[in-house]
Amino acid sequence: MNDTQTATRTPRKFDIQDTALWRFKTRLQFTGWLQTAANSVIVLVLLVIAGIGWLVGAAPVVLVGIPLSLATVAALILIFDLATLKAGIRPKGRPGRPRDDLDAWDLMRSRRSCRSFLPINLTPEHHSKLMASVTEHSAPERLLGIGAVRFEYIAAPLTVWPVVGAHEFLVAIGPRKYDRDAVVDVGRSLQHVVLDATRLGIATCWIGPGADHASILSALGDRIDPERDHIICVCAVGYRSRLKPLIVRFMQGSQHRRRPLEQLFFSDPSCETPLDVDAHPFDAFGRTYEACQWSPSSFNGQTTRAVGVADAAGKVRVDFFAATPSRYYAAVALGIWLANWEYGAKAAGVTGTFGVVDAGARDAVGAPELPRYYTSWTSDAPVS
Repeated sequence: MNDTQTATRTPRKFDIQDTALWRFKTRLQFTGWLQTAANSVIVLVLLVIAGIGWLVGAAPVVLVGIPLSLATVAALILIFDLATLKAGIRPKGRPGRPRDDLDAWDLMRSRRSCRSFLPINLTPEHHSKLMASVTEHSAPERLLGIGAVRFEYIAAPLTVWPVVGAHEFLVAIGPRKYDRDAVVDVGRSLQHVVLDATRLGIATCWIGPGADHASILSALGDRIDPERDHIICVCAVGYRSRLKPLIVRFMQGSQHRRRPLEQLFFSDPSCETPLDVDAHPFDAFGRTYEACQWSPSSFNGQTTRAVGVADAAGKVRVDFFAATPSRYYAAVALGIWLANWEYGAKAAGVTGTFGVVDAGARDAVGAPELPRYYTSWTSDAPVS
């Protein structure tokens, strides 16, 4: 290599995914042991502290007694997790109760990702109703785009993270060639299925980067053609279990936060001025804003933004944007928002249709690249 080549060579950036530690984490993740790794590490660290304290011989209560006691508690929790979640020594439980007592907004608000499932199958009735919902909401006439979107049901313990105990899944499949509308349709269609499942008492969990595609391909067999199809995401379905590993409890607790409405809904195409959701005619949508606010998204990223516009006649248009350049997870999250918006708007007595509005009509000429516009919802009639 000559001096010129040496001088112009761009140094390679550090990527944690190239490290042995990351590869070890991935191996634990896709063999189902990462869920219990936190407990093991805690036990080990506390035992090391206790051992050092014993060797030093100073402050025996602080450096030996307390760490040893905590290590014992952590070890008992680890043993309990291994027995109940790995060995399956636990009660089977029973199917969830239907949520017919909830209105549309309470239903959307009450829905939570399930990270631990009971070791029982869906009842025949629930399975039948779930698949009927899949058929309804993935019908070509219900989709926004023209790309083929479908959902395959799998009854097998796929390798997924951080969910434990799941053994029934819906696999969202779109075209191999990237089709943004198809990805958005996956989010919108599957969210409608998720809401129907929640109403029935079926627990669900959206799974994106935490799904091992090799295990999915193996389970699907000839139902998928890797040359034409692309796995977009997976949704675990089943019945909720209260038993879950310590690390999963911690992760769920950290994901119960949401951005305030003023950081999600705006009145300008640059998404800078918050929308007054209590002002007419936007107040007609009630808790629909809250429903979108609590929509699930990958790593709780909350990557969707919305801009509300009212014309002189009182018709309302809502433009939906993605706040990141992500081609898949942001598009799926936006589709989930679309489902929640139309579900909530319908409950408020306002119907509308989706469609792409050109930049000139949106007064978005010269707007920044991000947030990136995707589609709009327009009310069919003036909103009173």
